[in-house]
Amino acid sequence: MKLEIMHTTRYTYEGPVTDSVNEIRLTPRTNYRQACYHQSIAIEPNAALYTYEDYFGNRVHAFTVNQEHRELVIRTRSTVVTRDQESWLRERLDSESEQMMLDDESFQNRYMEFLLNTPYTLADHAVVDYMNSIEPEEKGMLEWVIELSDRIRKDFRYSPNSTQVNTTVLEFLGIGEGVCQDFAHLMIAVCRARGIPARYVSGYHFVGDLQSPTADFEQASHAWVEAHIPGIGWIGFDPTNNGMVNWRYVKLGHGRDYHDIVPVKGVYFGNAAHQLQVTVDVKKL
Repeated sequence: MKLEIMHTTRYTYEGPVTDSVNEIRLTPRTNYRQACYHQSIAIEPNAALYTYEDYFGNRVHAFTVNQEHRELVIRTRSTVVTRDQESWLRERLDSESEQMMLDDESFQNRYMEFLLNTPYTLADHAVVDYMNSIEPEEKGMLEWVIELSDRIRKDFRYSPNSTQVNTTVLEFLGIGEGVCQDFAHLMIAVCRARGIPARYVSGYHFVGDLQSPTADFEQASHAWVEAHIPGIGWIGFDPTNNGMVNWRYVKLGHGRDYHDIVPVKGVYFGNAAHQLQVTVDVKKL
């Protein structure tokens, strides 16, 4: 399916600021499930872009606005062709072979950064207890992860503004409600506690055709999880919407947690407070 994404980030400052240094991770990846055919990036005030790939292979654009300004606007427009993921339909390993692969030292070393705890996904007895409450994986590791995703959606309530951008898994467990970032971090923490490599994914979720023609809804960036299933590879799961990733999802990048792939981050010189406005529009072409 061909999708078009328009993403606008607008910083409005109460007073003049200078020397704004920024990084943006807003370029859709090209992989086995999607291909980015076109992207344009516009910065106001105008600034030259420097691009590189970070450690995780995400495309980063960096820029600096030296002159005095009261507003910074970042506009991106991308055209992406997506398809359903089908790799799990290949021949599967049995449960014993899956566990042997997870326990193999070379496998653990290869995916170590996606097995270790981070400040966002720190696991304690509460995470382990939650992991143990999931049905045993006799049916296979893929089925166990699907069950985990389903349980998270049922056990926690999606509630905008109930958590902050720096909310950890342990805090989320105590609150019992949150946003897609919190759902993803919890699923990652539980997978890692089980020994399954898991990573945080940022991107977009197309839902326009699922809404009423007269509905007034606001689109936004989205977060989900990729777990490495032994013998299959990286598979996408969305615990917020209780589904597996399909053509509706456009991936921007992945990392150990949200901190690795913040869409826009930067610093500036000046004492002025600022307001942030983000608008996202995803259309099917």
